[in-house]
Amino acid sequence: VGRGPQGSQVIEEVRARGWRTVRGNHEEYLLDFRRRRVPGDWLSAPEWAASRWMAAELSADDVEFIAGLPGSLEIERPAPMLVLHGSPRSTNEGLGPWTSDRKLERHVEGIRASTLVCAHTHRPMERPVANGLVVNVGSVGLPFNRDRRAQYAVFHSEGEGWRPEFRQVDYDLEETLRAYAATGFLERGGVTVRLLELELREAVPYLVPFQKWARLLGHPMESSAVDRFMDLYDPDESLQAFSHGLRERARAGSQRAD
Repeated sequence: VGRGPQGSQVIEEVRARGWRTVRGNHEEYLLDFRRRRVPGDWLSAPEWAASRWMAAELSADDVEFIAGLPGSLEIERPAPMLVLHGSPRSTNEGLGPWTSDRKLERHVEGIRASTLVCAHTHRPMERPVANGLVVNVGSVGLPFNRDRRAQYAVFHSEGEGWRPEFRQVDYDLEETLRAYAATGFLERGGVTVRLLELELREAVPYLVPFQKWARLLGHPMESSAVDRFMDLYDPDESLQAFSHGLRERARAGSQRAD
């Protein structure tokens, strides 16, 4: 939930199927909006219109359900596996292709399991390290690896460990985008919806880089600013490199002002 207009339907599917699941950063964001535990201006600022809409779309039962989700799941056999959203430290820490082996090893060292399963980055990854295996299952709804099919992983018991099988499933993108319009999300979600639509179509990140660009360079987070952002942004550049470039631009602008 929290990255499109069908959060309540997602919860309905998960509950109906009896799936064990974990809470991620976007579930936490929507809980904060519902409980008004966000900065006061977020409750009215146009840039947060989509988050307010998505939080309001959830029923009271939905809110109770996601509030009760654990931060992680442990699976014991055939070998201990820990399933979580981001990293053992935070739902907002992404483990991806850019993460060093040593950093991944430290994460595995800090848990009891030898297999660590995560998501958050929207990019699938399988990385054996010295003390275990780290698997990022990618994203069903908004993959960021230039493949816009729904992506996930199935884990097979193999000997005394686990073998991930990555899967990609075609779906009707236009039907999904029709839901944006039919639910009112497209009309009321502001700039966030425009960027999410780009993410759906191109399977690369736009929303978070746009937010970083706007904050670091002092641009308004509104639809009128998107074209200026697009002139600067290369979606195939790492977010770390893009953020570094933005800080350099901001620093240069500050020096000119002085």
